[in-house]
Amino acid sequence: MRNWLIGLLVVGLVSLWGCQPASKDKQEPQREVRVAVAGPFTGNAAAFGEMIKRGAERKAKEINESGGINGMKLTLVFGDDTGTEKEANLVATRFATDRRILSVVGHFNSACSLAGKEIYKANGIVALSPGSTNVSVCEGSDWTFRNLYRDDFQGEFIANYIQNSLKEFQAVAILFDNDDYGRGLRDGFSAAAEKIGLNIVASEAYDRDNTDFKAQLTSIKAKNPDLIFISGLYSQAGLIAKQARESGITAQFFGADGVDSPDFLTIAGAAAEGTYLTTPFTFDLGGEEAQRVASEFEKDYGVLPDTWAALTYDAMGMIADAIGKTYNADATLAENRKAIRDHLASLDTPEEGYKGITGLTYFDINGDTVNKPAYVKIVKDGEFTTAPVQMVN
Repeated sequence: MRNWLIGLLVVGLVSLWGCQPASKDKQEPQREVRVAVAGPFTGNAAAFGEMIKRGAERKAKEINESGGINGMKLTLVFGDDTGTEKEANLVATRFATDRRILSVVGHFNSACSLAGKEIYKANGIVALSPGSTNVSVCEGSDWTFRNLYRDDFQGEFIANYIQNSLKEFQAVAILFDNDDYGRGLRDGFSAAAEKIGLNIVASEAYDRDNTDFKAQLTSIKAKNPDLIFISGLYSQAGLIAKQARESGITAQFFGADGVDSPDFLTIAGAAAEGTYLTTPFTFDLGGEEAQRVASEFEKDYGVLPDTWAALTYDAMGMIADAIGKTYNADATLAENRKAIRDHLASLDTPEEGYKGITGLTYFDINGDTVNKPAYVKIVKDGEFTTAPVQMVN
């Protein structure tokens, strides 16, 4: 009888405990979707990587503060490719084989996007680049997209701008980074220059790790160019401008979007003054929504966003929109990844395009953006400002 009473008491206590309200400290696990962001967060393109990271964070913050994606929290996973092919391979492999990651925003450097392309394709996961401009980045894969122009377009644009807007500079020297970005842009510029009659008097290569450009500049100086086109990134471009002025070269500088970083101004110092460069976007010409984002970004980070933050903000928005419209909790990872790809591929007309702060984005059959324009900046009083003359393209 005693054992029976003890057993009854235990059952009663257990039942009573089970009827108690759940502790307020206990919460249901929060559902989330993960998107990876790949970029050069260290290395000689780290200034770009920092803006890419912040642009992604800014968009994710807005999405989560608005309730997430269909009630699911958007979680970002960052991968540092250091701007090199070797690290890009490692990052791409890690992201592509992670069963929690639905899509990738990245890479920035063209060489890194090209290195990761086949890995993403083999594993069926989208990579949407907010910075890679080499002509071949999207070709040959249904899984790679970008939301900015290609280097053949950019090179032709620069040549035409010089011809039409800077008519006094007709003898041009080219200094190019000997990688996929630098060579591709040089090729696009050279082809257009030849077509329209610009005189290319020199073409000199340098490696990404170069810090001394004396040999190239000595050769260029002997050709007496009116203008030097720098086809590379801000870190080398800043040193080139500084060393060129120190060597007595007075030619006009013109850079491409790889020069579009405040660090160029710091590295080049006074030698940056008057430099022209192309960019896929400028907040000066952005609309009301772009100005709102710039203001919120500055509140978060204490600095204004640049082109790459804006393009990443939009790339993250496109991926989030695709997930929101296609995600199925009952589907497999492969099915959800493919649904994202199919949604992006369906954005193939202006009517279907994604409207972001950098404009309307829609894709051709290769995943290239076919309509995004180029703008021109100039360094004035030590700061980037929108050039007074823009060219309709």
